[in-house]
Amino acid sequence: MMENQNKKLNKVTGNAGEAMAVDFLKKKKYKILETNFSNHIGEIDIIAKHKKTIVFVEVKRRLSLDYGRPAEAVDVRKQNKIKKVAEVYLMLNNLSLADVRFDVVEIVDDKINQIENAF
Repeated sequence: MMENQNKKLNKVTGNAGEAMAVDFLKKKKYKILETNFSNHIGEIDIIAKHKKTIVFVEVKRRLSLDYGRPAEAVDVRKQNKIKKVAEVYLMLNNLSLADVRFDVVEIVDDKINQIENAF
């Protein structure tokens, strides 16, 4: 039962973090193309365009640093999955020649940090 409550709390925390990240990126003049883009491989939290670059954004939010920085949760396995989902997105949208970048937006409490070219 406790595990189920933790999953719900994590989902609420994650959804709120993604909404905060969207607002943050919009203020920095990013055009949001998609949120929660998913396919059979996995999901990308935010796909945006900044100037001429397509930016794939993974959002990680934690309420404290008790378990380390949020960006540390984006391990190599997660990075590879995001890259594969991004390839499909680019192919489906005829953007295979576009400049791309992978960022992580980490949120601790309500402080937002964007790591450009995170991987």
